Amino acid sequence: MPLLSKRKVSTRTGQLQLQDAMNQSRRRIRVVTPVVGTYPPDVLASLGGVGSEVTNVDVSHGPGSLESGFEESFSVPETLLKVVAAERDGVDAAVIDCMRDPGLQAARELVSIPVVGPAEATMHLASMLGQRFSIVTVLSRLVPLFENLSRVYGVADKLSSVRSVEIPVLELEKDADRLLRSLVEQSVNCIVEDAAHVIVFGCTGMLGYARRVQDGLEQLGHEGIPVIDPLPTALRMAELLVDLRLSHSKQTYPKPSSKWVEDFDFLSP
Repeated sequence: MPLLSKRKVSTRTGQLQLQDAMNQSRRRIRVVTPVVGTYPPDVLASLGGVGSEVTNVDVSHGPGSLESGFEESFSVPETLLKVVAAERDGVDAAVIDCMRDPGLQAARELVSIPVVGPAEATMHLASMLGQRFSIVTVLSRLVPLFENLSRVYGVADKLSSVRSVEIPVLELEKDADRLLRSLVEQSVNCIVEDAAHVIVFGCTGMLGYARRVQDGLEQLGHEGIPVIDPLPTALRMAELLVDLRLSHSKQTYPKPSSKWVEDFDFLSP
C-alpha cells in the first residue's frame, strides 16, 4: 500500500483537529450527585476540559451521604430519574458522583448516552498505571464494598488493599489538615505494607487532595506513585467517550421492557 504524501497527511491531520475542536465545543456533561447537595458551579467548571459545559444536579429526597447499602438504596431511584432527564435535556454524557457507583448498571439500561461511574473508571485507570493499586476511603465499613466492586469490574487481582481514614463523609470538609495527614498516612501504609503502586481515593468528597497527597508521598521518599482523584477522572472519561462517539453496549445493557411502574412515570410506557 503506497504511503500518503506529507501534504495529504497534513490535510487529514488538520481536518481531524478541526473535527475534534468542533466535538469539544459541543461537550455537555451532567454530574448527577446521588445525595442532597451540589457543588458550586465554578468547582465543576474547573474540572472539565476545554470546551466542556459541566452542570450538576442532586437528588431532592435522600441521605446527605452514602456510607451503607441502606442509604444507597434510597438514592438510586431519583438518581436514575436525573440521568434520564439529562439525556432528554440533550446532555452528551452523565457522571454519577459517588464511589459506590449507585444505579450505574440500571442507568446504562435506561439511556443511550455514556454514563460513567467513578469507581469503575478509577479502578481501570489505576490498573493501567501500575501493577497493583490500593483504595483509601472514608470508613472501614466500606472495605467489603470496594472488594466486591473490584470483582464486578474484573480487577480484583490488581487490588492490593482498601484502607480508611476513619472520617465520615460529612466531616471531610471540617478539618482539611487532618484529612490530608490521614490520606498521606494511609497511602504510605498501602505502599509499604500492601505493596500498592497506585493510590485511588475511595470517595468523591476527597476532591482536590490528590496533588497534595502525591507531594506528601514524595517528601517521604515515595516518588512516582500516582494518586487518582475519582470525580475529575470520571469527568475526563466521559469527555473521552463523547469525543470518540462511544457509549455502552446495548447487548450488555439492553433497554428494559415497557411496563407501568407506579409513581415513576419516566419508566412507564
